[in-house]
Amino acid sequence: MLIFIENTPRAYAWGSMDALAEMLGTEPTGEPQAELWLGTHPGSPAHVAKATPVGQTLIDLVESDPERYGVHGGPLPFLLKVLAIGAPLSLQVHPDLDQAAAGFAAEEAAGIPRDARERNYGDANHKPELLVALSEVTALSGFRPLQDARRDLHALAAAARAADEVAGADAFEAAAARLDRAEPETMRRSFLEWAFSDDAACAAALAAFPAVLARLTPDVDVSAERLTALHELWNTHPADPGILVSLMLHLVRLAPGEALFLGARQLHAYLRGIAVEVMAASDNVLRAGLTEKHVDVAELCRVVDAAEMREPRFSSLTLRPGLTAWRPDVPDFQLLRANLCDPDGETASNAHESAPVIEVEATHPIVLVVTVGRIRIERLATEFAEVASARRGQSLYVSAGEPIRLTGSGEVFLATVGDC
Repeated sequence: MLIFIENTPRAYAWGSMDALAEMLGTEPTGEPQAELWLGTHPGSPAHVAKATPVGQTLIDLVESDPERYGVHGGPLPFLLKVLAIGAPLSLQVHPDLDQAAAGFAAEEAAGIPRDARERNYGDANHKPELLVALSEVTALSGFRPLQDARRDLHALAAAARAADEVAGADAFEAAAARLDRAEPETMRRSFLEWAFSDDAACAAALAAFPAVLARLTPDVDVSAERLTALHELWNTHPADPGILVSLMLHLVRLAPGEALFLGARQLHAYLRGIAVEVMAASDNVLRAGLTEKHVDVAELCRVVDAAEMREPRFSSLTLRPGLTAWRPDVPDFQLLRANLCDPDGETASNAHESAPVIEVEATHPIVLVVTVGRIRIERLATEFAEVASARRGQSLYVSAGEPIRLTGSGEVFLATVGDC
């Protein structure tokens, strides 16, 4: 079945004031809208559009016939999102399966309410995630080489000294020295513990930041991208320890169509841009700064993968003309992108190779969202042919069965179960 679905964007402080409204063809609400959730996650399940006089969620649909509409008789193991990032998200890491199961069981046994501020685990699932940029996206993603972090800390120390912030200069030098004492992963965890400690040097480093930022020269002291990010982090989260933690991470700028894959335990934060994201259906988050929410430093340091990430970007596969796939080594999800052009070859998006007709297998249920133009979705090899026409911002749930045929002019993202 081809079923239109919809949802109300989630309003978080880091959201954009107008990007999601513009995509969905609605009026801005006057508050930041951050995420559109398209799946069966109980935190915000999608709704079946125009179904019956009584509202029905995608959870209700799956539960009405789990074998027909679910995956292995249960809910969708993935959650598709559209993100409108108007300000930096919190630095965060997600547990692996074993850590999530153990952490959830321990907090349940301890009787910690699931909505408690100090709660770390809302479910027993992991949360790997894949992000594909629709606009330029900037992000902090994974630990970078220690020598790069030391270099920038020395540059901050020099700027602090030039600004007569002696205590701050000494603090930055001491922080750099912390990264040259032991095995790299141990040093990174030690730095995280220090950033959230009551150490006077940590406080002095943060206190010196306004003067330091005024002194730093782009591409001489630090890269222009890093300086811009530090300014933005300070403006949105002044004196937050996460600003220090950000110096340990890769700063990545994604062009439209480029992707990041964040496996379990990878420290990251998205800073700005519009993107499509697919993840395992979990909401487990351990935060590491840039937030007013709970930060459990001990659990963070236990869960985080402190190894260096060599390449944050994740490569796509071209399956056939117009059809691209991102297939990380997880069973929960994969993401496809189809670019369609009209029969004369005119395309609504010139950024990627396109085709006039694209067929997509539907071995498992699919959730799709149109991001450019208008797409026609057909399933013809059935007793009763099914056809839907979706414009930019509209979404569909596609039940498992015969392949679907895509035509029209535009771009559509399709999430389904992993191919591994």
